[in-house]
Amino acid sequence: MFSDTGHNWRQHRQEDSLEAFPGNSNADTVVQYKLNQPVIARYLRLIPLDWNPTGRIGLRLEIYGCRYTSDVAYFDGSSSLLYRRSMRPSWTGMEVVSLKFKTLTNSGTLLHAEGQRDSSLTLVLEKGRLLLYHQQGVSSSSSGQLLVSVGSLLDDQHWHHVKLVRLSTHLNLTVDKNTRQVHIPAELSHWDIHQLSLGAVQSHGLQKPILSNRNFNGCLENFLYNDLHLIHLAKKKNHQVSLLGNVTFSCADHVSVAVTFTDSQSFLQVPGLTSWSSGLFSVALQFRTWNKGGLLLTFDLPQQQGTVWLYLSEARLRLQINKAGRARLELSAGSGLNDGQWHSVKLNSEQDLLSITVDKNEGATAHTRIPLPLTADSQLLFGGCSSSLECRNPFKVFQGCMRLLTLDNQPVDLIKVQQRMLGNYSHLQIDMCGIIDRCSPSHCEHGGRCTQSWSTFHCNCSNSGYRGATCHSSRYEQSCEAYKHRGNTSGHYHIDVDGSGPIKPQLIYCNMTEDMAWMVIQHNNTELTRVHSSPERNQHVSHFDYASEEEQLAAITSQSEHCKQELSYHCRKSRLLNTPEGAPFSWWVGGPGPGQVQTHWGGALPNSRQCACGLQDNCLDSNHYCNCDADYDQWANDSGLLTHKETLPVRSLVLGDVRRPGSEAAYRVGPLRCHGDKNFWNAAFFDKETSYLHFPTLNGELNADISFLFKTTSSSGVFLENLGIKDFIRIELSSSSMRDDDVRATTLLTSPLDVEQRHAGSVMMDEPASEVVFSFDVGNGPLEVRVKASVPLNDNRWHSVRAERNVKEASLRLDGFPATTQEAPADGHIHLQLNSQLFIGGTASRQKGFLGCIRSLQLNGVTLDLEERAKITPGVRPGCPGHCSSYGSLCQNQGRCEERDSGFSCNCDQSAYTGPFCHKEVSASFQSSTSITYNLKEPHELNRNSSAWPSSIYSDVTLRGENISLSFRTAQSPALLLYVNSVYKEYLALFINNHDELEVWYKLHSGRDVEVLRSRVTDLADGRLHTVIIRRQADIVSVKVDQNTREDFNLTSDVEFNSVKSLILGKVQESGEMDEELAGLASLGFSGCLSGVFFNSISPLKAALLHPDSPVVVSGPLAQSSCASSSPANPYAAETTHSLS
Repeated sequence: MFSDTGHNWRQHRQEDSLEAFPGNSNADTVVQYKLNQPVIARYLRLIPLDWNPTGRIGLRLEIYGCRYTSDVAYFDGSSSLLYRRSMRPSWTGMEVVSLKFKTLTNSGTLLHAEGQRDSSLTLVLEKGRLLLYHQQGVSSSSSGQLLVSVGSLLDDQHWHHVKLVRLSTHLNLTVDKNTRQVHIPAELSHWDIHQLSLGAVQSHGLQKPILSNRNFNGCLENFLYNDLHLIHLAKKKNHQVSLLGNVTFSCADHVSVAVTFTDSQSFLQVPGLTSWSSGLFSVALQFRTWNKGGLLLTFDLPQQQGTVWLYLSEARLRLQINKAGRARLELSAGSGLNDGQWHSVKLNSEQDLLSITVDKNEGATAHTRIPLPLTADSQLLFGGCSSSLECRNPFKVFQGCMRLLTLDNQPVDLIKVQQRMLGNYSHLQIDMCGIIDRCSPSHCEHGGRCTQSWSTFHCNCSNSGYRGATCHSSRYEQSCEAYKHRGNTSGHYHIDVDGSGPIKPQLIYCNMTEDMAWMVIQHNNTELTRVHSSPERNQHVSHFDYASEEEQLAAITSQSEHCKQELSYHCRKSRLLNTPEGAPFSWWVGGPGPGQVQTHWGGALPNSRQCACGLQDNCLDSNHYCNCDADYDQWANDSGLLTHKETLPVRSLVLGDVRRPGSEAAYRVGPLRCHGDKNFWNAAFFDKETSYLHFPTLNGELNADISFLFKTTSSSGVFLENLGIKDFIRIELSSSSMRDDDVRATTLLTSPLDVEQRHAGSVMMDEPASEVVFSFDVGNGPLEVRVKASVPLNDNRWHSVRAERNVKEASLRLDGFPATTQEAPADGHIHLQLNSQLFIGGTASRQKGFLGCIRSLQLNGVTLDLEERAKITPGVRPGCPGHCSSYGSLCQNQGRCEERDSGFSCNCDQSAYTGPFCHKEVSASFQSSTSITYNLKEPHELNRNSSAWPSSIYSDVTLRGENISLSFRTAQSPALLLYVNSVYKEYLALFINNHDELEVWYKLHSGRDVEVLRSRVTDLADGRLHTVIIRRQADIVSVKVDQNTREDFNLTSDVEFNSVKSLILGKVQESGEMDEELAGLASLGFSGCLSGVFFNSISPLKAALLHPDSPVVVSGPLAQSSCASSSPANPYAAETTHSLS
């Protein structure tokens, strides 16, 4: 500890934690320490933390320092120092002000600087924080604009160093070792200081002071303005410096002995005064704390009459008196008393009047007329209870500082208490206040709000889009591609393009109706806009404001594989680019930042001065490269897509040839659309244990998050390692049992994957790898966080890992399970200091290397380009195939997963559904005259052109089983749902009978009667959506309706459905060969909705609506519909805004 006066000690801290200095372990060795932060003090106090268990110890201490020059000035709260420059200064690009100050007062003006154009900067101390304000104008009546705030608890009577540096575009304000940078207003960029005042605002103008009537009360030391020592000039009575009031050139130290209560065993016991026998007394104190609750004072009433407690609860002061046989009395006063500021409290007992007062006249007072008799034998306990006195504390313990304790206005001598000459105490730090502001500087990121208690801080991440102990990790995915591979469908999603980086999340529409997942970024005018001729203006200029900010746009275009934007121009006597020669009439501005002028049009190449027709050589006039440049008196257009990312997005559009009479034009600039995520699929395959990739050192002193995906068949290996002199960080796959002596947090995870999914794509693998280990050391000893899975992790499937380490905790998340966390040691080291290269897939020792694939590796939101580094590294290959083993389950409804270079796609050819995951039902609305006839073919010939099929092929189609599924919605009964016939008058019919029941008719032998299979499920013509699944294998038929129990039937006539001819939905146009009863039913047609119709491998609805070249004939009205998707049972019905928590 160190001090200037021998009182008011201050603990030496290193990296925001208390620093210990281990000595030598023998009689001869010298241990030397070099302090990172210099200590300027007159007194040092050494506190032994450990003792020689076998005998005595000795100490020889040598301290090395530098000569220190000090010019100080003391300001008493009504004095100031004024410096005026004698001549107009020449402008310089940088100005520097530095000083040191110390004070016991939490508010006051340190510095006021005025310059040209009546601009001023004011540096004030307000509630223990240093604030920098800017004011503009002589008669400004406002309190100024707050530029920056730095520091906290600066009213501790210790020296604090302040440095203010003004550069051309920004200011740096440093308090002790904390620096904040702020961009300055434009009027200050070429600003010169004409006058400086210290200790108060001495302004020649009429500007309102920032702190009215709050001059500085304390000491300033070594005040430098550029190279001028202003206090030294004042001592020499320089004519440019003038003093107002009583300024003395020495520092008057006010001795104020504080005491710190650190834990539940802390208390201070003080005896009562002899004068208290009259029953009149007062007790006063000052305290500061971050805790909302805690016992300040307690004492027993004489003759066991009761107990009095003075305590904090919910940051209010409360007095509670318990008297035997009487109702409990409670008083309360004040609020917000846990703000870390000094607050005064006074308990006063007079005749028939008891009162508590907070902050004198500035606080609150509460009264009662019940007196409190105290005697000289009374013992007052501050901050806690002594077990020896059988004291009872029903409230929280007090953790904080107290000072200026008085009994009947007589100060309590805490130095005598420390010397055991007065009262008693336990677990106190006397003659110092050990309060720390853990929210200054705040470790909460991304706008998280910091709150604190005595021993820790908390970050409120609400509405920030981030989570974690320090609001470091993003809640959202980085692209639509990532959302797609979680199984999400089209909708609005929050996208955080750089994860935990500084760019804010944004709400973007993800269009996933195609194979690609498109990000759609809208702007303020995506509609076709008419431009009429106007003699008043030469040009029509349009600016496009995007929903995304500039940083977000740049990141999206950078990480996307492909971007495009529609640019269309419709013209009538309105030329465009004025090709082939001459200056262009029109152009557009696009690209990152402010953009650059572009003179090509949609569908053409950059710098080509062409439109799409010029590139394709099909313009209306072959002498021009754009249709509109032909200048015809009829409508034409030049339209196309802009696809070169370096020119996107379109920021403005200038149309020049719109002034002539008869000129008309219209333009459209579509939204920016981007797909593909280069980061998401960036991967490397490690095929040797001795191979690795290396990158620059991980930069994560206070916060580091690491995320990646891996797949392997190996049982162990190091994913990542970075070393320092002592510190390190490592993530590895392990199969070994954990050591009992590790410092670790462990969680056992049970896989959510079902047996069928996990069995698919299984491979031969080594000993099962069951855990991922995240380990590091920041100077407090090695710490491990382990996640142990109940299933093997070396199953050659993709598994995701996310590790985060911050000043509060370390966490490790595997796949979609909750994170496992380990708290950081209290008041321990917090800076992770690394200096080696970052090794991926191995270690510097080339041991414990990883075999397998690592993908999408990100450090603090920045993706490492594994593929580029792998191209030049032996034993490592770029890319990693085999995604269907992990993502194949996303392909639904018989969709087939197909591998792609970057990811996978779902082939829906054999499914009745469509969409990127074969999840979107194909539905159609039928009227009574609607008919769909699908001519059945051989299964291996289904994809051929229908014109290639002669009628003779029908005789080759014979079925021994059917797989049928469909959904319907109708109010009609009876109603034919599906009919399949053959050339031999055999058929299969599915319909709803007169009793709203489902019937399946099989006639598999022309010489025998039809077999009727009737389901017990009723009310199928109720207008609701119903789903039917029918399976036949030879003579066994199963029928399932909705969620009802499956019903099984047996056929007795035949098992072969010979020479199948066609499948018909709706009305049967030719019913001459049908049974009379069925023909009557078929003639009625079907009114309602059919959806997801599937017969073996055929989807007749899908063929009729989406593939007109299929062997299908449609007659009557047929309209594609979403009649099935409106059901609540369909999870893909709506496109909504998705929010992940």
